[in-house]
Amino acid sequence: MVKEELILGIETSCDDTGVSIIKTSVNYHDPEQLTLDILSNRLASQTKLHNEYGGVVPELASREHLRSLLPLTNQALTESGITPNCLSRIAVTTGPGLKGSLLTGLNFASGLAAAVNKPLIPVNHLEGHILSAFINSKSYPKKNFPFLTLLISGGHTQIILAKQIGNYELLGETIDDSIGETFDKVSQELGYSYPGGPIIEELAQQGNPEKYNFPKPLLNKQGLNLSFSGLKTAVIREIIKSKSSNENVWENDIAASLQHTISAVLASKIKDAIVATGVKSLVVSGGVAANKKIRETLRKLCQSMQVSVRIPPRHLCTDNGLMIAWAGGVKSIFQENCYPEDLKVRPRWGLGTGTQKSPFC
Repeated sequence: MVKEELILGIETSCDDTGVSIIKTSVNYHDPEQLTLDILSNRLASQTKLHNEYGGVVPELASREHLRSLLPLTNQALTESGITPNCLSRIAVTTGPGLKGSLLTGLNFASGLAAAVNKPLIPVNHLEGHILSAFINSKSYPKKNFPFLTLLISGGHTQIILAKQIGNYELLGETIDDSIGETFDKVSQELGYSYPGGPIIEELAQQGNPEKYNFPKPLLNKQGLNLSFSGLKTAVIREIIKSKSSNENVWENDIAASLQHTISAVLASKIKDAIVATGVKSLVVSGGVAANKKIRETLRKLCQSMQVSVRIPPRHLCTDNGLMIAWAGGVKSIFQENCYPEDLKVRPRWGLGTGTQKSPFC
């Protein structure tokens, strides 16, 4: 016997509005395996709006989420060929993120859930990123655990040991800037727009990655913490010095050298994490995981250490509703169900402090 569920996922943690509908299936004769069918995945990006300000403006982000949620949900329902009453449950990001953006998504999801009398699943945005690495295979065997996770995004740079659904141990994290912040600040200093990651990657394609010997903070320090503030400062100083140069390629060389340095630091720390834990599986997720240089560096490292690696397709590295719907589906099967009466947003909601259970249970 096969149990099927239709799950609506809503993501509004920052400046992208994501709405997705999926169908999950579990065979009672093989309950360790969850399969996935993607019915719709809609996204409204606010990049052009915030680009004018050099970064995300929280008030504008909330307003745009409010404007986008209903049309996107209607599109997803039409695309899936279902009505709201057909849904089995609704998954929504409740943290971490911008408070106003999270509230907009939660209020919309709560209203819809009440209207159709369906349970609401709170999802940690970071857990959504981690589990997104399994979407491409369209299945999720429970035996995937344990695995290491490198979570790299605009706001987070963390190395996490995933022990079970809802059980995560933080092994190391940046003590200052995230990689995404570093890319954004360097891009801005170069005179380019937000977000900086894609711009740095594009410039680096034509640059010499060994032109500049930028510092690698904490590279030889014990432990798995990282630091990028000093690197960012060194790069900005080099940009200021190079602006007076007559060379036309220095921007490309700076971008390539920065990308090369960050990739080397990540590879070194992940190698240490693999050795320390003995875990033979790595998941790389978050918006910065879309960077080709970082992906290739980590794949080569894992191949040399005979470690399997999972990285989401590039379009699923950034924020999206599909990862929230999928996380909701996985949690509803493999983690003890709990449907909270008092839902609230948590702008600061970390994963890595041991057992991470829903605060609403």
